Amino acid sequence: MKRNFLICTLITGIAFTSGCKKFEEINTNPNETTQVNSAMLASTMILNITRSDISTTKGFMQPFLLGKYLTWGEGQESFQYNRLGRTDFNRLTLLRNISPMEGYATSDALRKSYQALGHFVRAWQFFNTTMQVGDVPYSDAVKGESGTIKPKYDTQKAVFLGILNELDQANQLFSEGANFDGDPIYGGKTDNWRRLTNSFELHVLMNLYKKTGDADLKVIERFKDIVATRPLMRDYKDNFALAYNNTAGQNYPWSDVPAGSGNSFVKSNYTMLTNTLLAPMKATNDRRLFYYAKPSPVKISAGVSQTDYAAYPGVEPSDAFSALQTRRVGKDYADLNNRYVQLVNAEPVSVFSYWDQQFLLAEAAVRGWIIGTPAQTYYAAGIINSMNFIAAYTPDLTDYHHNMKMDVTYINAFPATAGVALTGTNEQQIAQIVTQKYLANFLQGGKYFAWFENRRTGYPVFTLNSTTNLNTPSSKFPLRWLYPSNELSYNSANMDAAVQSQYGGSDDTNQIMWILKN
Repeated sequence: MKRNFLICTLITGIAFTSGCKKFEEINTNPNETTQVNSAMLASTMILNITRSDISTTKGFMQPFLLGKYLTWGEGQESFQYNRLGRTDFNRLTLLRNISPMEGYATSDALRKSYQALGHFVRAWQFFNTTMQVGDVPYSDAVKGESGTIKPKYDTQKAVFLGILNELDQANQLFSEGANFDGDPIYGGKTDNWRRLTNSFELHVLMNLYKKTGDADLKVIERFKDIVATRPLMRDYKDNFALAYNNTAGQNYPWSDVPAGSGNSFVKSNYTMLTNTLLAPMKATNDRRLFYYAKPSPVKISAGVSQTDYAAYPGVEPSDAFSALQTRRVGKDYADLNNRYVQLVNAEPVSVFSYWDQQFLLAEAAVRGWIIGTPAQTYYAAGIINSMNFIAAYTPDLTDYHHNMKMDVTYINAFPATAGVALTGTNEQQIAQIVTQKYLANFLQGGKYFAWFENRRTGYPVFTLNSTTNLNTPSSKFPLRWLYPSNELSYNSANMDAAVQSQYGGSDDTNQIMWILKN
């Protein structure tokens, strides 16, 4: 602004009149709108909670390192070895757009839809924030314009109550609203958004499974009511997922197409798939393995067929980095399937999926929260939809399924096969359900989804290697991130009070947050 002012004031006479008159025209991009509306703000928020969380290139792999799906050979990665540092509250700044988005609505029905979207986005962002640290600002959050620049922290219970209430409001408002513009996921269809809202609320409630006795939360009562009275996601086509195409900047996050795109991480073969991912599929003859992985060139050279599960050796992610480097140099490991590298639109990436919902329902049935439909029915639907999704988005090329295609007959029969069908004690069945959820969410799912599930249930089992674990002490897995450095600098009194009330004044990674306590 200062430079523009000087340019204008230094011009005299006619030059001043004509030059400054046209200055704004010259410096205005004719291809960009100067008007903000509800649709633009909606699109910004939806892409923020999908594209921004999914990330690209190396960033795309980071959550899957923490979830023990794969290892990384470029250097010793903190997430692979369980080091959690300070998080941030950046995702909450997005919420400032909600009020103007609602205010720009041009009809009552649209206003209700944008209000519903606002409630959903708030619930989504606060859920993901509190899951990392515990207590967070909620009732005072995003009120800087009204003068609240140092928001107090709400207890995690209060935050979860707020999240549940906002999702209830979103469900009601979407049911009364109109289809809206600005939605790159569902095309503004309120029915889809309502189904997502209700399915996500089931996910929130399941994370409160240790709080079923809380009279305020009414966890089981809420869960039953949603299942009995509200619309839910119907199949994988309802996934809350971002689709990709061949437009520059909209390619699949791990694609190295077109040639020369600069994705050096792909070319360097830094990834190796782990036994945590591969062993359960080998144990049950799960053909998703052939779509997720490509075989070890060492095994192929030794005469092992690409259709043999033995051609896909995994690695242990807790092994020393030097040992994993030796494996990588020797090339005797299973890497990512070529379809992830060679296809610009390999598959949509979901942050919440139909199969997540079905595995939640299966777990709820095992826990006795809902009755009528057997847990096996929900469980089978989750597996079948995961497989149907993969088959639908994989071209029929040998390099992408290694002659182990999943046809309709195989897919429909698989959930009832020996070793896959639910059996045993309730705890054993929950282990099966969460493991199948883990397998379905390879390169899918909300950020840190698999790690949160392991923290919640202990499944699938992650190996604790005290000689490589970067948590302190190395004899424990971490349970949370540390509070943001910005809070230390600008809101320390409120943050300190929250740390004191939750963790006795110790903001460290081993403290047990409220949702994890019985």
